[in-house]
Amino acid sequence: MTEQNFDANDDPCISGGSAAQLQGSAHGAVAGDPKPVDLPRIERAVREILAAVGENPDREGLLETPARVARMYAEMFAGLHLDPREHLRKFFTEEYDEVVLVKDISFCSMCEHHLLPFIGHAHLAYVPDGKVIGLSKLARVVEVVARRPQVQERMTEEIASLLVNDLGAKGVAVVVEASHSCMTIRGIRKPGSMCVTSSMKGLFRSNLSTRAEVMQLIYGGKR
Repeated sequence: MTEQNFDANDDPCISGGSAAQLQGSAHGAVAGDPKPVDLPRIERAVREILAAVGENPDREGLLETPARVARMYAEMFAGLHLDPREHLRKFFTEEYDEVVLVKDISFCSMCEHHLLPFIGHAHLAYVPDGKVIGLSKLARVVEVVARRPQVQERMTEEIASLLVNDLGAKGVAVVVEASHSCMTIRGIRKPGSMCVTSSMKGLFRSNLSTRAEVMQLIYGGKR
């Protein structure tokens, strides 16, 4: 069994820097080319929102806000213009058929229902079928998939399907834990609540002992 943790001390939503500056780090593999994004259109929309809620978009403190928000959305939605499969194309031939697990991959995504962030950790495991990939590539796949508007359930399933289809693994397990701002700062307002989703493919779905093993590796000692 191969296992790796990613340090999740930094908040992936507010770690600072532009999307380009984030490129290459475990928490920010997305370069985020802003060209496909209509920044002026976002700026106009933000001005309209400010005016609609009774604010003055021309007051000093808000003058640059539309531009800042536009750049933020270009970064947060950069995954719409990137292909996560790019990170699964280089692999290494290895006769290894035990669990490979990378856990505690921090991410920040955006709920498509309220356009509010959900922040958490993803745990990715697979059983190779003759080929393995660099461990950091799994974190990069999470980062690309996370940077788009979506629901957590779809994000979880998409990551699992990518690993099954492009890596050809015998089994794939993806567990995602996240706190959703749409539940913690509005609506029901329940800080501390967590949503946990999972997707089990291949051996992790058909073999209960294999599934139990990976869940123990993920949560053993935590709870």
